[in-house]
Amino acid sequence: MLHTKIIDSNKDKILISKADEFIKSSSFGASIYFLGTVRNINQNKKVTGITYDVHDEMVLKSFTEIYSEANQKLGIEEKAVFIEHIKGYVGLGDISIIIAIACAHRDQAYVLSRFIIEEIKKRSPIWKKEHYEKDESSWLKGNPVLNEKI
Repeated sequence: MLHTKIIDSNKDKILISKADEFIKSSSFGASIYFLGTVRNINQNKKVTGITYDVHDEMVLKSFTEIYSEANQKLGIEEKAVFIEHIKGYVGLGDISIIIAIACAHRDQAYVLSRFIIEEIKKRSPIWKKEHYEKDESSWLKGNPVLNEKI
């Protein structure tokens, strides 16, 4: 069971309650929530916010492909996976990504959550522009898209 969505920060926010509702089931004994949030310092610069630029269709496709690969590589059959990523500007402490996982056992949930976030960071076409004090900003170096089929 998979849910993926890109959230436009001008219209909505990522809500933990939506993830909780999606993964909640008495079939699962373990739930994990990974939240990526905007922190105040990066590379010794004071960050005031981040703008995320995403290619919606390609990002959603990459999320689905990562989920499918996790099925093949990890062999966790019974699970619920909820992934949402923000698009647009987010301020300090705001959520930029949520990955909520529910599995039968905690070790499965930890492994699956880690696999998904690491693959998203490597493969999904998501770009970050950090904003700093004094109206300065900079696009951060990311990982190149490794799989041209995306």
